[in-house]
Amino acid sequence: MFRKAERRKAKLRLAITGPAGSGKTYGALTLAQGLGGRIAMIDTENGSGDLYANMCDYDVETLTAPYSVQKYLSAIYEAEKEGYDVLIIDSLSHAWSGEGGILDVHNQLTEQSKSGNSYAAWGKIMPMHTRLLEAITASRCHIIATMRSKTDYAQTLNERGRTEIRKVGLAPVQRDGVDYEFTVVFDLGMDHKVTISKDRTGLFDSQVFPITQETGKILSNWLNSGAEAVPNAQDIRNTINRLYYGYMELFDQDANAAQSAMQAITGGKASREWTQEDMKNLAEDLTLRTQKKGIMDSNGI
Repeated sequence: MFRKAERRKAKLRLAITGPAGSGKTYGALTLAQGLGGRIAMIDTENGSGDLYANMCDYDVETLTAPYSVQKYLSAIYEAEKEGYDVLIIDSLSHAWSGEGGILDVHNQLTEQSKSGNSYAAWGKIMPMHTRLLEAITASRCHIIATMRSKTDYAQTLNERGRTEIRKVGLAPVQRDGVDYEFTVVFDLGMDHKVTISKDRTGLFDSQVFPITQETGKILSNWLNSGAEAVPNAQDIRNTINRLYYGYMELFDQDANAAQSAMQAITGGKASREWTQEDMKNLAEDLTLRTQKKGIMDSNGI
């Protein structure tokens, strides 16, 4: 049934792209302080998440190779369970192009197949990537995801009119079109200033600026200025799908085992009968099971 359009309070979905050295991690932490609340960071950058500990209080979970989608999902679910207000994913690029990421798994599946059909391999792994994006868009946390940009070098004129070579960022290292999943996309240059490639808020139209805590405060005011958010049918369906696919992957696509595990948590209810408390309990159970499986796999058990 149609209803009058109404902007509601929302959680931030912000991407920060830029070449190495442009200040993505620093900018993400600066903006997170402006948003307010408890901050968590998923660090895939070889421990660089700890380098800014003097800036503010935040907690870090370090991911190491292989950078599987499941590791990202476990960390996102854990951040939600622990009640963090802001989650920084630094960086989302490893889930795509890092060791054990989507492209790596795609190549492995293609090489293992008898036909060498890369299209068939895409069909198997893209649902994994979709699950990761759904977890980001459905998260109860504000999400700030950094992504490395493909880099190139260009000749430009400096303030003195002299030609100089500068490193510039191009498309982010992620699946094409990933920016559609975010409310705002900040493109950072080597001068640490932002240009906007996407902005559904309308707050930063045609502006070029450095990220400050005030940037986070401006976004926070906008996000909280709407009516109270009410889960709609699509939000609930997305959550149910996310949980279902999570259990299916946990049990290696064994539908009976996945169904039994979910019914044990919900008292045998069908998914259409799940309450918010049921879904919360399922998410917590899925997180614990996934973490336990990850530990066993890493130990070769």
